[in-house]
Amino acid sequence: MAAGLWARLGTGCPSRWLQGWHLSPGLPGARLAHAGAADRLQREYDAVVIGAGHNGLVAAAYLQRAGVRTAVLEKRHVLGGAAVTEEIVPGFKFSRASYLLSLLRPQIYAELELQRHGLRVLPRDPYSFTPLLEDRSPPRSLLLGHDMAQTQRQIAQFSQKDAQAYPDYESFMGGLVSALDPLLDAPPVDTAALGQGPLLQRLRALQALWPLLRAGLVLGWQLPRYYEVLTAPISKILDQWFESEPLKATLATDAVIGAMASPHTPGSGYVLLHHVMGELEGRRGAWGYVAGGMGALSQAIARAAAAWGAHIFAEKAVCHVLLGRDGRAQGVALQDGTEVRSKLVLSNASPQITFLELTPQEQLPKDFVQRIRQVDTRSPVTKINVAVDRLPSFLAAPNTRDGQPLPHHQCSIHLNCEDTHLLHQAFTEATHGYPSTRPMIELCIPSALDPGLAPRGCHIVSLFTQYTPSMLAGGRPWDEQARNAYADTVFDCIEAYAPGFKASVIGRDILTPPDLERIFGLPGGNIFHGGMSLDQLYFARPAPFYSGYRSPIPSLYLCGSGAHPGGGVMGAAGRNAARVALEDFRHL
Repeated sequence: MAAGLWARLGTGCPSRWLQGWHLSPGLPGARLAHAGAADRLQREYDAVVIGAGHNGLVAAAYLQRAGVRTAVLEKRHVLGGAAVTEEIVPGFKFSRASYLLSLLRPQIYAELELQRHGLRVLPRDPYSFTPLLEDRSPPRSLLLGHDMAQTQRQIAQFSQKDAQAYPDYESFMGGLVSALDPLLDAPPVDTAALGQGPLLQRLRALQALWPLLRAGLVLGWQLPRYYEVLTAPISKILDQWFESEPLKATLATDAVIGAMASPHTPGSGYVLLHHVMGELEGRRGAWGYVAGGMGALSQAIARAAAAWGAHIFAEKAVCHVLLGRDGRAQGVALQDGTEVRSKLVLSNASPQITFLELTPQEQLPKDFVQRIRQVDTRSPVTKINVAVDRLPSFLAAPNTRDGQPLPHHQCSIHLNCEDTHLLHQAFTEATHGYPSTRPMIELCIPSALDPGLAPRGCHIVSLFTQYTPSMLAGGRPWDEQARNAYADTVFDCIEAYAPGFKASVIGRDILTPPDLERIFGLPGGNIFHGGMSLDQLYFARPAPFYSGYRSPIPSLYLCGSGAHPGGGVMGAAGRNAARVALEDFRHL
């Protein structure tokens, strides 16, 4: 629950008072128009998509584009799943869950014409700012951007050797990203089909091996080194390249963000790669803000789907998947008792909700159900959305007198990231059931580039923090007292880097792992619908032999982040699942 705060507005904000403002998690934010909503839900479609998260909307757009009559049913009052914009504090429009864009596949931008449908992205350069706490005035900081020479000068404050090595590191990681990138846009190889079925089916399965073979060819003689990146702790990889702790810790944040993992956890290197695989406006690895918040992205995808004729509904909660006598999915039942028939059902919900709640258990193989139950969904994340009446002023980079945004204000600002030991210590506390006393904080201020998100002179601050366990030690609940105590710890940490931050706060919205699960349907609060460890990727996502979007139930497909290639606002799962479902639809 958000803190009960004496909300007041400073001289920079309009003179209105929000005294005693507070929020209960789940309280609806401002209702957003759901683009493409039909006047009335029909009783029959070719395809029904459960959930209007970005992947579900992408799937619907591709299905409808191919002439498949499609309906999207969303249980919340707003479209987008975790990619939403909500007015939590009056006048402040927050990207309440996901908050940055990079991973969305370039094919989706082009094929769905998202720019024509209103999507506008605000690239960030520089993009990373790590201030330090140290006994010098001013303290040092590390600012990373796309100007390599300037970035090297920043790194040289800490190590000339690291400054010289950084371009080679970027090139090395870029090579691995280029090799793996095509794997994101195709279903994993169907290993079962390789050894059984008609000859044509086996040849098609062989053809699906090509992206995997091409990845190996691109990696070439460096394959052993790249294999190490994928399997080793990221701390080991970074130690091979660099010596300065601020640089290593800053880079390591991408390896642990959203993951219940430490920089010392084997396999954490892949999570780093996952977060540098994207691009914005042709620039590899760039991240940006969506103008209007992340909900504007979901609205653009919804408009694209609606332009082709898709019907999209909010506040239509699906109760269960309907099965025919032959065991095939044939539609869905809503909580109000309405039945909607269809030949295809695609679920943007998590594997846990799809197969453990919406699908009759007796219709699923027992080993499959067991696999779904065993998926690691631990989440370290607590997201805090904050309304402030002025920009934070950091000791390492004080604000100017006019209070206007400076280059570092557009960045991901990394706090408590002076060294990788701090990150590991924060992780260790959470593994014992205690919220971190010095949590890893990624602080973003999207209103620095998109001032329309907040009243004039005010700003919105996004705090993506970890580590917080889903279950507290001793079975204690994440009640209002626990939420506020943790948020106060986070604010105390920020205050040390930016004195005056606490006095600038108008209101806050605290979302612990249980809140993220309850509001957004993220299992365990996990932003990826399940950990991105190597044992839960590619062939094994969500379970071995079911990684190609088809489920054990014919005509039921998984199209969300719990399917290949995983989480993040990427859209690949939705696009890939739609293509698989279309192939089957043509043979019905």
